[in-house]
Amino acid sequence: MNLLLDTHIWLWSKLEPKRLGRRVNTELSNVDNELWLSSVSVWEALVLMQKGRVRVENPFAWVKRATEQLREAPLTHEIVTSGLALGLPHADPADRFLAATAKVLGLTLVTADRNLLDLSEIATLPNR
Repeated sequence: MNLLLDTHIWLWSKLEPKRLGRRVNTELSNVDNELWLSSVSVWEALVLMQKGRVRVENPFAWVKRATEQLREAPLTHEIVTSGLALGLPHADPADRFLAATAKVLGLTLVTADRNLLDLSEIATLPNR
């Protein structure tokens, strides 16, 4: 399976792994799965670090280490335009980019976000 990690799933996997459900933990550990991360998630994480809501030493070095084993999902024109057409009930641009990335690249979005889990236009793996 090709899995796109929502920002919180990526952060939890590195900083709070006990927050991951059994199935998500199993799938993230499965060497047959490809793990993907959007640059939007890196941006979101760095903003959270700047605000002090996520604490790590040396955020830029931490991000470099925390992304080493992940494939980087591109942010393309197609993804941007697809994001605007999604039936999300809110306007959060990061969620739109992540959902559109999953849709355009054929990835399964791993998330605990109910709004994204309810989006029928993409494949999701719920964190429960």
